[in-house]
Order: sequence, then C-alpha cells, then structure tokens
Amino acid sequence: MNVVAFEQFGPAKNLVLAERPMPVCSPGEVLIKTAAVSVNPVDIKTRQGEALASQLEHALPLILGWDVAGEVVAVGDDVKHLNEGDAVFGMIRFPLPPNGYAQYVNAPADELAVIPAGVSYEAAAASTLAALTAWQAFTHFGELKAGDRVLIHAASGGVGHFAVQMAKHLGAYVIATSSAKNKAFVESLGADEHIDYKAVRFEDVTGDIDFCLETQGGPQFQRSVSVMREGGTIINLPSGLVESDREAAEAKGLVVNYFMHVFPSGENMREIAAMLADGALVPHIAARYALEDTAAAHEHIESGRTVGKVVITL
Repeated sequence: MNVVAFEQFGPAKNLVLAERPMPVCSPGEVLIKTAAVSVNPVDIKTRQGEALASQLEHALPLILGWDVAGEVVAVGDDVKHLNEGDAVFGMIRFPLPPNGYAQYVNAPADELAVIPAGVSYEAAAASTLAALTAWQAFTHFGELKAGDRVLIHAASGGVGHFAVQMAKHLGAYVIATSSAKNKAFVESLGADEHIDYKAVRFEDVTGDIDFCLETQGGPQFQRSVSVMREGGTIINLPSGLVESDREAAEAKGLVVNYFMHVFPSGENMREIAAMLADGALVPHIAARYALEDTAAAHEHIESGRTVGKVVITL
C-alpha cells in the first residue's frame, strides 16, 4: 500500500511517497481503508523536529496523520460496537505514532465513532484532533457554562473555528479574536463580538471574561489574565509559560490548565458526531490535497494563514 513517510526530521520535502505492507488489526482494533486525513500544526512541528519529535524519534521512518476517516474493512477480536462497512472517524493513538498518511491504517476501536449520515469523509477527518481539543477544553479540562462570557483567540484557525461553534452550542456569549480579513467568517460561526487583534489590543476593549481559550502563549497569556474576572478559567494550549504567568493567574484566583493535552476518546468523538449530525458543528476546509501532495499540505499550514482545516483525500 502507499504511505507518506519521512526518514529524518526537517523540511516538508522530506515527506515522500513509499510502499509499506498492509497492516493487520490486533484485538481491540479495526482496519480502516482511509478516505481522508486532516493535517494539524502538531504534524508540522513534529516533522520539523519539535513538538513530539523526541518522543517519536524511535519510530523513524515515521508516518504521521492522527486524524483519520474511512471505511472499516476488518474487525479485530473483542470489538463489539463496530462492523465491516462502517464509516468511522477519530483521532487515533495520539501522541503515539499514528500511521494515518496511508491507504490503510489499523486503529483502536474505542477511539473511533461512526460518521453520521450526510457527513462526508473529508468533513469527518477535519473534525477530529482540533475539534477534540476545543470540546475537551470546554467540557473536561474546564467547564464552560451557558451564559459565560468566553474569549477565544485565533478564532479562524483549526481549533478556534470549532471552539466558537461549540461555545455557542453550549450557550456561551462568544468574544473572538482574528484579523479583520476573517471577521465575516468568524461572525458566521456564531461569534457575538469580534476583535481585530491587529487593530486594537483586546484587553483595551473587553473584560469580565469567565472563560478564555488561550491559543498563543507567551506575553499574550498575561494579557488574557488581565481581562478575566476573579475565579475565571483559562485553558492554555501552547507550552512555554513562565513562573510570572502562574503568579499572575494565582493572584486573580483563576482556574488554569497551563498546558492542555488532548487525548483520544471514542465517547467524545460520538458527542462531536452528534453535533455534526444536527448542524451545530460545521468544519471549514480550506484546502484539499492528494496523498502524494502531502508535502504541499504541510507547506500550506506552515504559511500561517490557514482558515479552518487542511485535508488529504485518498
């Protein structure tokens, strides 16, 4: 079967088409004929030698691709809730080697959900790691409640555009930041207020925030702390915070997750499937690439200008 792998960390050109044997599913797994895979910033950073590179170096040559959607073609022992022919999607094995950039991939059955009728493989693949990150931020690492004022940074990005829709689904009042060129897009997702972060400092135009999804890190963390109400919640996605960040948050009595780690969950995927089914969640796909053009898909995200998600189709 065809896969895309790289033998050493570095630029996107290291991603090359290769041949590998067909995988065999073990007990508790299913074999998926891959229809679509979405690409995340963690794919790019890992390939560059950052993010998860030190954890995955032992697996070189490495096949990335944690976000998969496709058809079940074989079912391992002990799998009761999935059958051959099912259309499934999920974030698989994260943060272990996923092997998703491939025509076939074996995956733990308990990390998958059935794709709702009417939802394409591409839309399903797009609604995995980034969607799980937003959903778990609001329901597991923090608790977003109806009526909360939530500040979502980078609202036009992969995680951000899901977060806006999910926050509205949960009944929150959404204040979203992005550049002016993405204002209409962010408002179409349901944002109640938009802040052009290039034109104004968000801390000058908002405040009394109950919940913040902080996607940038660095100096912006303490800027976000400054607009929080006493006892509010910040979920921080990037690593690299310093002691003064903790001191600033503690001084306000904030509930903080300083570096959120998304995790695979079939239960959460089924909740995302329900939102996709009823239209509460609609992924925006910025671009589609063929498997042999995976390097170009990585370069698209490296540009830093991706609105929504990038998907590889097979």
